Amino acid sequence: MGAACGSAEYPPVSGARPSLASCRRRCVRIGPIQTERFERNAMTTRLSSEARAGLAEVLPEWHQVVGRDAIQRSFTFHDFNEAFGFMAQVALKAEKMNHHPEWFNVYNRVDITLSTHDADGLTQRDVDLALAIDQFAGDRSSS
Repeated sequence: MGAACGSAEYPPVSGARPSLASCRRRCVRIGPIQTERFERNAMTTRLSSEARAGLAEVLPEWHQVVGRDAIQRSFTFHDFNEAFGFMAQVALKAEKMNHHPEWFNVYNRVDITLSTHDADGLTQRDVDLALAIDQFAGDRSSS
C-alpha cells in the first residue's frame, strides 16, 4: 500500500514504486494538502491600512521594499553554517505554512523578502512568517 502518498492506488499494480516527485504531485492535487491550501486562502487578503500602520511596531527590523508591496530584512550570522542552519529552520516553517520566502544568501548573510503572490502584496501570512523568522534568528543575528 502507498502509505507515503496516502493513496491506496500506490504503488501501482505492477509493483513498481512511483517517484517521490510524482507521488507529491498526486497528493498535492487530491490529498490533504489541497484542503489545507483551501483553508489558508482566507489569509490571502491584503493587509488593511490599520494593520499596515502597526507593522513597524510588530516587526521593527523589517522594512518596506521600494516599488513593491513587500517587506524585507537582512540577517548576518557568525559564519555560513549558522546562516545555513537558520535557512533550514525557515524552510521547514515556510513549507509547513505553504508560504515560501524570496531569499538570497552569501556566506554569513541572508536577505529575506516576504510578499504573498496570490494576493499581489502583504498579507497576514507574511506577518506570521516574519514573526517566526525573527524567533529563529533570535540573538544569533544582527541586521
